[in-house]
Amino acid sequence: MKSDERKLALRVLRKAGWLKDYPAELAESLIAEGNLVRLNVGEWAQAEGDDRSGLFVVIEGVLHSYCAAPGDREVMIGLAKAGSVLGHATRFSGGPRLVTAVCVEPSILLEISEAALDRVAECRPEIWRAIAGFAYANMRSAVRMAAEVISLRPRERIAARLLAAADGHRETIMGPTPIIRLSQELLGEMTGLTRKTVNVHLSAFERNGLIEVGYGRIKLCDLERLRAVAND
Repeated sequence: MKSDERKLALRVLRKAGWLKDYPAELAESLIAEGNLVRLNVGEWAQAEGDDRSGLFVVIEGVLHSYCAAPGDREVMIGLAKAGSVLGHATRFSGGPRLVTAVCVEPSILLEISEAALDRVAECRPEIWRAIAGFAYANMRSAVRMAAEVISLRPRERIAARLLAAADGHRETIMGPTPIIRLSQELLGEMTGLTRKTVNVHLSAFERNGLIEVGYGRIKLCDLERLRAVAND
């Protein structure tokens, strides 16, 4: 692992929500035992049904997660950005992988095998609590998405998904506003709405200054007003 890549991985892990409450030595142990993997646009980090265990931590780039749906369809259900974790540890979950993760821009992932996790745990047993923490966070996110589809009207649902996609964006108050790399078609998949319905509401948001829509991306200009819409 090159020195500059190691420094980047260490910065990302230390800022990751699932590790921020643990000693810095835990992140260092994961990097020491892991391997950095570079993937290009369109390459898969993992496939649904894959029985390989271990974790991928996104160090750089963005991946979209898909799962199988009725009608032999693949539906997008989420984004994975720097600090996000893909995969699972069989000690807690077992079974095959639940989603397919595909790179939408050149990405760097830290791959940590099940054997590597066991080695880390010999000196840092708190790794299992950290893994349980992000597994719970992923479950909470899935439950929240299901609740949005069931209970929110289309306008509220779209606002809630945009905010969820921006969750974890950590710029300073003087820095840029969140930019979500997401097309209207994919946003429709995540909300259970047609592309036409999504376009109507995004156009209204844009006219009111809440967002700016670009090619394959959406800039969130007013998070507070988006939250007001989502909670309307």
